[in-house]
Amino acid sequence: MNDGTVMVRVDGNGIASITLNRPEVHNAFDDNVIARLTRELRSLSEDDDVRVVVLGARGKSFCAGADVNWMTRMAEFSEAENLADASSLAELLYTLDSLAKPTIALVQGAAMGGGVGLICACDIAIATQSAFFAISEVRLGLIPSVISPFVINAIGESRSRRYFLTGERINAQEAQRIGLVHDVVPDEALAVRGETFINMLLEGGPKAQTESKALISAVHGKPIDQAMAVDLAKRIARVRVSE
Repeated sequence: MNDGTVMVRVDGNGIASITLNRPEVHNAFDDNVIARLTRELRSLSEDDDVRVVVLGARGKSFCAGADVNWMTRMAEFSEAENLADASSLAELLYTLDSLAKPTIALVQGAAMGGGVGLICACDIAIATQSAFFAISEVRLGLIPSVISPFVINAIGESRSRRYFLTGERINAQEAQRIGLVHDVVPDEALAVRGETFINMLLEGGPKAQTESKALISAVHGKPIDQAMAVDLAKRIARVRVSE
């Protein structure tokens, strides 16, 4: 499918490719792009034939975050209208983060603000050597509110304190060191490295991968106590007797 701003394709192996297609604005998103991405992710999550979802972008940038023209319009709206608008982005990131399928972000060029949020909501992130990142909201008089839980999960509280407050540029090597991305490759090798991870994911059981993602969510940040022990035993028992 292709509505001009977002392209979606599913191949015969169940690999779904979602491609941001606004290169003229560095793939910045607005309310229409957010709605389309959310809708497509939900559809792919419910499709049993889909094994892996790959998020990428056309052009020299991955995603510049929110479209400045859209943000300018929203500044003239009421607080209630801005709340509804921000809730749509929050829903998109939650949908991506909790997707039942493994997700891979393929990142080239710039990833700014909300673009960093998209990356941190994916399971695996691969960047080119020339990619760079910035959580730059403070430089526009804004805050990285909606993306914050996903970014903090990826890079931790201490590093978030630095990068949320400075808005400074992060190169690909530093992004890998702090956990923002998992792998950095030469610019020409991004697609090939993506295929390597896709092939590894295809070797796993799809239901086991779904359960593993749910497991991480259930365990991370929770106390290791008797209630957790009981829950974990129930999870593995359920998987053992599944198809």
